[in-house]
Formats: sequence, structure tokens, C-alpha cells
Amino acid sequence: MEYLFYYLLAVNIIACFFYGMDKWKAKHGAWRIPERVLLLLAFVGGSLGSLIGMRIFHHKTRKSKFAIGVPALLAVQCIVLIYIFIN
Repeated sequence: MEYLFYYLLAVNIIACFFYGMDKWKAKHGAWRIPERVLLLLAFVGGSLGSLIGMRIFHHKTRKSKFAIGVPALLAVQCIVLIYIFIN
């Protein structure tokens, strides 16, 4: 269980950082982080960090696959975590 906590902590910090970095790159005309990478980070457990990054940096909030997909992933991941902790 402890490893799961540290994994989720790390992937969420990385996800939030990537959203901030991509926003900075967008403003400065630099090479961007592909959307599939941002969504993959959310999918592998970084949905909370992704959602926080979206809100803090106001990034990808108008794209429906992010505005709907990331909160939906967070809900599914919360249900899975609750199930894991109950059993």
C-alpha cells in the first residue's frame, strides 16, 4: 500500500508539472508536450494532478476530452482506490 501512495504522489506531481510546462511552452511558442502524453499521465494515476494543473495554469480547460475526460478518470480512479482500501 505504501508503494501505491508514493507512486500516486509522484505521478500526480509530474502530471501537474507537465501541464504547467506545456502552458509555458504554448505562451512562448516552444515545442509542445503532445496531448496524448498529458492524457496518459492522467490515465496512469495522475488524474488529480492533471486536474489541479488544468485549474492552476488554466490549460486545456476548453478541450472537451480534457474538461470531461480528466474528471471522469479521477472519478473512476477514486472508485478503484476505495475498492482497493475496502478489500
